[in-house]
Amino acid sequence: MAEAVYILCAMTSVACAVLLLRAWKRTESRLLLWSGLCFVGLAVSNVLLFVDLALLPPSIDLYMPRLLSTLAAVSVLLYGLIWDAT
Repeated sequence: MAEAVYILCAMTSVACAVLLLRAWKRTESRLLLWSGLCFVGLAVSNVLLFVDLALLPPSIDLYMPRLLSTLAAVSVLLYGLIWDAT
């Protein structure tokens, strides 16, 4: 059951990223770009979560790569928000 939730979270993140980046391409609003890039990073994090907890043996830990991808995703969004505010 948990694996299904991980997959659904990854699929939702990918869908959000695609929709935001498509909207950015149409409108060229930079906030949509930063948000889309953030969701790309969150999708990577969710895929890593699924791989780490469902596919790999417990001896291999992807905790730090998951945290770093999440941090990078949120940092991109924060940078974009600050960049557009100035």
